[in-house]
Amino acid sequence: MKTIFEKLRLVWGDASLKKRILFVLGALALTRVLAIIPIPGIDPSRLQSFFSGNQFLGLLNLFSGGGLSSLSIIMLGVGPYITGSIIMQLSTVIFPKLKEMYQDEGNIGRKRFAQYGRLLTIPMALIQGFSFLTLLSRQGVIDPLSGFNLAVNLLIITAGAVLLMWIGELMTEFGIGNGMSLIIFAGIVAQLPQVLGQLVFTFDPSQIPLYIAFVVAAATIIFGVVIITEAERPIPVTYAKRIRGNKVYGGVSTYLPLRVNQAGVIPIIFALSILLFPQLIFNFLANVSTPWVNTASTFILNILANQWFYGGAYFLLVFAFTYFYTAVTFDPDMISTNLQKSGAFIPGVRPGQSTSEYIAKILTRLTFVGALFLGLIAVLPIIMQSITGIQSLAIGGTALLIVVSVVIDLIKKIEAQVSIREY
Repeated sequence: MKTIFEKLRLVWGDASLKKRILFVLGALALTRVLAIIPIPGIDPSRLQSFFSGNQFLGLLNLFSGGGLSSLSIIMLGVGPYITGSIIMQLSTVIFPKLKEMYQDEGNIGRKRFAQYGRLLTIPMALIQGFSFLTLLSRQGVIDPLSGFNLAVNLLIITAGAVLLMWIGELMTEFGIGNGMSLIIFAGIVAQLPQVLGQLVFTFDPSQIPLYIAFVVAAATIIFGVVIITEAERPIPVTYAKRIRGNKVYGGVSTYLPLRVNQAGVIPIIFALSILLFPQLIFNFLANVSTPWVNTASTFILNILANQWFYGGAYFLLVFAFTYFYTAVTFDPDMISTNLQKSGAFIPGVRPGQSTSEYIAKILTRLTFVGALFLGLIAVLPIIMQSITGIQSLAIGGTALLIVVSVVIDLIKKIEAQVSIREY
């Protein structure tokens, strides 16, 4: 086993891998610069008071890479892209052609599928941008906008969302790791100095038990995420012996690894997007002059503001999206067909449909454990917030979950690249 310093030396000694890492670091630095370029006409004091203690905006700020808190040109962040991706994933259930494109047409089909998701980013950015600008203008955070100024600002932040999406795609292609996840990760990490500074300046000795509880919860989340992410269920696979000429091929035994959490951090991101989008729309509609629209929007916002309803909806969405994303990305029928074509079989299970059903049954049980864990970890900080009354805990828990998952994924991909170069 190599030490961490030996691995770092191998990574830095490989010119291609070093170039990928430097590209990612450069792209992340560019996103941080974009996150501090504000749109015109902001009132900083009103902006600060508007964001203080607002959990909804705090969670939305995660997806903007920290750009929303300063109303930067990338204030929408990767939110529109994620929303477009969710719509495309859900569409595979409704439209069989999209499902066939995603699963059966190989690389070309997936590229076309991803392109449709990119195109959906533009209308999503326009809708979210218009809702946000109107809401912020009515709250007095930005100056009242005329038709021309509204159109210009909307064009700027939509272009910012598309630019951020492009940077994320470049990071995925020419860097290492998932670009969109890394942008969210960078936004969370960039806020750490500010959060630590606030904790230092507002330190209260009487709150020490709460600080200890938060550290224990954070350690529990990190430990749990690492364990569940690394856990897998091996399914034994045997390759049949084949005789060609004077040589015997096959006859070896291996295993098919099924991860407990096949979906990674994607269900958390999907669930947050689904929860945040209605709040954004109804926050906008709550200021409409039509009485019944205003009343209905206020009523729904009050329901969404209830911690127990919010926590329950969050848990159910994470649970459901874990199953959904696993079903979309992992097809037992395809695995069974590939095993059969390569002359492999699971001992004690007939090839074909029986193998597919066997894999699906194990996958369903594993996904239940993974979905239950992700759901509980997601709502644990909300439960702590309801007990302690500290607003930032709910945001911190979700952020910690994303950060740990992204770091694990990044380390695994770097180690895979190192292993390839060793061979």
